[in-house]
Formats: sequence, C-alpha cells, structure tokens
Amino acid sequence: MKAIVTGVSGQDGFYMTMLLLERGISVLGLTSNLAVANSQFAPRLPGDLSLAEFDYRRPGNFSTVVEEFEPNFIFNFAARATGQGMFDSPYEMNRLNGAFVVDILEALRNSPRRDEISFCQSSSSEMFGNVLETPQSEATAFRPKSPYGAAKSYAHHMTSIYRTTYQLRCCSAIFYNHESIRRSTQFVTRKIARGVAGIKLGLAQHLSLGSLDISRDWGYAPEYVQAMYQMATAGQPADYVVATGRLNSVRRLCEIAFGHVGLDYQQYVRVDPDARRAVESVNLHGDPARIRRELGWSAKVTIESIMAELVDHELGHMQSAASS
Repeated sequence: MKAIVTGVSGQDGFYMTMLLLERGISVLGLTSNLAVANSQFAPRLPGDLSLAEFDYRRPGNFSTVVEEFEPNFIFNFAARATGQGMFDSPYEMNRLNGAFVVDILEALRNSPRRDEISFCQSSSSEMFGNVLETPQSEATAFRPKSPYGAAKSYAHHMTSIYRTTYQLRCCSAIFYNHESIRRSTQFVTRKIARGVAGIKLGLAQHLSLGSLDISRDWGYAPEYVQAMYQMATAGQPADYVVATGRLNSVRRLCEIAFGHVGLDYQQYVRVDPDARRAVESVNLHGDPARIRRELGWSAKVTIESIMAELVDHELGHMQSAASS
C-alpha cells in the first residue's frame, strides 16, 4: 500500500506520515521546501518514506505524481496557514487552499486507477465563519469570513461535487482547531505555552494576547489525523466534522497553562487589542456525533493534557537552549 501526503512538513502532514509508516504504508511526502521537510524527519527518514519538492502552483502537475507513484491514498494538507495570516495574499491563498484541490481531483478523475485511490481533503471549521447555529454539524451552512475560509469552502464543495459526479472515493475532514508541539508558534496555544515557559524561567515578565474571551473547540492533532485515516479507509466516502464537541476560552487555556507551573495567569497576562485577528469567527464548536456514530472515532485527549504537553515542551526547549 502506498500514500501521498501533501504538506508533509506541517503539523498534520508529519503526524499522518508517521501514522501511515507505522501501518506499513509507503509514503511519498510532497513539500514546497525540501530542506524544512528533511529537518522534520531528521536524522534519517523513518520507514519507507521519500520526500520530494513540489510546485503546487503549476496546474496539472499533480497528475504526473499520481501516474508515477500509483498511490492507494492521498491526504492533502497543503495550505497557506490560518491564524494571523488568513488575509495575507488572497490570490495565493485561493490557488493553494482552493484550486490545487481541483488539480488533485482532476488527476484522480483521469487516472486509470481511479477506483483504487482514496482521497481525503483537510477542510476547516473556518468555512462556517459567521455561524448560524452552535454547535456546527455536517449540515450547517458555510458562511466564511476570510479568504482562508472561502478557499477551503471552495475545495470542500469541489471534493463533494467530484465524489457525486464521477463516483470518486474522495471526502473531506472538517477539522476544528487541533494542537500539538508541532503547531506553528503563530497559533495561540503555542504562544501561551511559550509565554508560560519564558515567565517561569525568568526570561519574560508578561504575556500579551489579543483576547481572553474567544472560545474554540480545541483538540489534539495526532487524534485528528487518526480520524482522517479512518475516513479514507471506510467503506463509503463521506464528509465528517472532526472535533471534540467541547468549547474552551483563551482565558481557560491561560488558566490551565499557568496553573501547570504553579502560577496565576491573572498576574502575567495582558490584553493587547492590536494582537487580535482581523476577523474572528465566533462560537466555532463542532458536533462530532456523525463520525462517532458511523466510524467509532471520538476525541479522548483533554485540553488540560494538551496544554501541559505544550508547556513542558517549551520548558525543555528553553532550558536546553540556555545550557548549550
């Protein structure tokens, strides 16, 4: 069995690759920066993994990869990031987060092995945007509020269209926020963890955040790629919300993270309005009932465990840097 993982150097690409390799599946990891990807899997490539630099901006380029590698699975994590960058370069955002998915779908449609390939797209809760209902399910309308959410919505709809029109084995995982030590530092969970570690070690005096009252459905990245794998190997392809079903505020994240090292967040956290995102989607709270019912998946790692892991990682990293 073989799989292509796009965006292999990102958080989700890394965890999906490791999951596939543990199951004896050969992986071709595609990346726009081969040096970064090599460093992610250093000191040597584990299992049957090969990495290749890929230009996501060239239409039709993906067909050659599918023809030569002959995958059984394709997992797409290639995307310009969310967070503070959701309004940066909207054209490039649409090209990578939206139009590239059509390149994948066209490659599948034209492949003589189309019936042997399962494709899973990484969709986003940002597609819901200005939500009409809480929590959100697979039936909730999309009302994106950013170029990121709009591009993801386009890719999501095109995946559904190709599944129904051409009977392709393709589906979308509607991921809510999911965290790990491999999450980019521009995201609030990592920002909080780094701030806590710095303050605990006497390297910083306070932590500035844009808002403490924003709430999200935060889960654990390794569990979420497991859900995506289960979707790709299910009997019938379908779209699923992948979420914990639990809301937590940024204030709660601070309380947990500072409390993990014996500190009171109220003494160190400052609110900085300039640090807020241009547009905040509110009440992004997922309803994972369908994936729990049909695939038996549910999120088990708590936000307390996630934040403790992030803080411990940052403490270890800072202590190692200080002693070197």
